[in-house]
Amino acid sequence: MEVKHEQFEAIYTDYLKRIEELDLGQKARVVGGEINNSELVLPFLGKYYRISKDHLLDTEGKRPLHAVIVVLCQYLLLSPGEPVQDEDVGDWLSFRDFKDAAPFAGAFVSNVEKNIIQHFQGRLESLKWASEQIQGYEPDTGLSYDLIRVFPALPRMDLMLLFNDMDEEFPAECKVLFPDTADKYLDMECLAMAGWLLADYLRLQAGGEEMSIM
Repeated sequence: MEVKHEQFEAIYTDYLKRIEELDLGQKARVVGGEINNSELVLPFLGKYYRISKDHLLDTEGKRPLHAVIVVLCQYLLLSPGEPVQDEDVGDWLSFRDFKDAAPFAGAFVSNVEKNIIQHFQGRLESLKWASEQIQGYEPDTGLSYDLIRVFPALPRMDLMLLFNDMDEEFPAECKVLFPDTADKYLDMECLAMAGWLLADYLRLQAGGEEMSIM
């Protein structure tokens, strides 16, 4: 564990050095969020984080999970030079539909979709309640699922959860989808982390134990 802590600390320090070179005001125009003094304040899955050249902290002044640090820093560092225009946003895609997703696709199914099924099959009302706690809302999609929720994950990227509970004939089914522009802002590893964090946050809201992602 000590070795992993040292690795995480080195990654965190490197991210801050790279963020120091950014114009956070210009980045806010591209990725969303607000500038407050010298910090960029970004929402991520219902929580707010303060990013500057010196730190990345939550609203209580604490350093968040390593996975949250990676997703937020990469969101800044990998983002395009200009915001993606609304007319360029099209369909929702499953994780495996993205071009470079193959190396992470199996882990995504296990850590995200099966994770949600394992905790919420037979507990549909619990999943509805947990979704509300992290700002999930029911969109008008015309799709037929027992539960459909969209989560404002990042200012330029939502996540959609589709869930059918088990019945006498079929097992529970879960899909987590991304807008087809998601890979303009994050790489596949970070998209997988974002989905995994969503699954863990839902579990915690519904009485699950500690996070399974670090």
